[in-house]
Amino acid sequence: MITPPSNESPPLQVHEQTRVDLEKDNFILVKTNAWGHSDGFSLLGFITIVPPTLNKALQRMYATAEMRPGSPQSVAHLVIEKSTSYFILFGIPKVQVRADIVQFRPEVGIGEKPVAENQPP
Repeated sequence: MITPPSNESPPLQVHEQTRVDLEKDNFILVKTNAWGHSDGFSLLGFITIVPPTLNKALQRMYATAEMRPGSPQSVAHLVIEKSTSYFILFGIPKVQVRADIVQFRPEVGIGEKPVAENQPP
């Protein structure tokens, strides 16, 4: 792996996160190991022609996970892998993402019964 010299800043990385407590019984596992990827192309292994993007890999992961907008779903255990396969005249850089998809249940107060998801209210 090639790293930038110490006087250069690393590529932009933004990590926004919300802390959720997965130790309680307030979620169900919707899908395990949802994944997405993005491939690129580099000439001679170091002249990037088409870069792989994390955005495209995440969009593909969300599509395979079938996440629904507005539902209380979240990504857990997100793994981002960057790799490159080198050949004689070119390289194929890749970004792969994997995660579990969890859906949160509404909190139940003391003395209340939990509402089943498949029953009408």
